[in-house]
Amino acid sequence: NYDQTHRGLVSVRTALAGSLNIPAVRVLELTGLEPFAERLARLGFRELTEAADFYGYALALGSLDVRLEELVNAYRALANGGLFGPLRFTPAAASARTRRVMSPESAFLVADILSDRQARAVTFGLENPLATRYWTAVKTGTSKDMRDNWCIGFSSRYTVGVWVGNFSGSPMHDVSGISGAAPAWAAIMDRLHA
Repeated sequence: NYDQTHRGLVSVRTALAGSLNIPAVRVLELTGLEPFAERLARLGFRELTEAADFYGYALALGSLDVRLEELVNAYRALANGGLFGPLRFTPAAASARTRRVMSPESAFLVADILSDRQARAVTFGLENPLATRYWTAVKTGTSKDMRDNWCIGFSSRYTVGVWVGNFSGSPMHDVSGISGAAPAWAAIMDRLHA
C-alpha cells in the first residue's frame, strides 16, 4: 500500500475508497489481466497497445500511461450510469451517442463506494479535500516515483479531473493525490456548485 501499511482483510468498500494497493492487485489476480485490459479499452484508454501480460499486475495500480481526458471520461461513464460517450467540455456542447460499457448497477455501486467518506477515512481521515458539502464520488492517485498525481471525481452535475506534476517528469517528493491534486479539485467543484 502507498502508506507502507498492510491492513489484512478489508471490505471491497474500504479497499477502493481507501486506495489500498494490495487488494487491487489481488482482485486483478482473481479476475485476470485480459478482462481488465478489455474493460479499459472499452472505456477509451488508447495507450493500451500491448497484450495485457506486458503491463502485468501493476495495471491495477495505474501503470498504464493515460491522458487526463481519458481518465476523466472513464469517470464520466460511471457518473452516467455506465454509459460512455465523447467528452464534453461545456454543458452547452451537443450530446453525442453513448454506448453501454458497464451495467447501471455496477456504476452505481462503484460511485457509492467512491462517495463514502467513512470508507475513505481508513487512509485519508474524515476531514480532507475529498469531503465535500454535497454528494461527490472521487478518487486520487499518485504515479510511480511520485512523478505526478491526480484527483478525479463527479457530482450529480459535473465531472472534474485535476493533474499535478512537473512537465519535465521529475518527481515531486511528499506530494500525493490527496495533498497535490485534491485541494485544486475541491476548489473547482466548490466553484462550479456555487
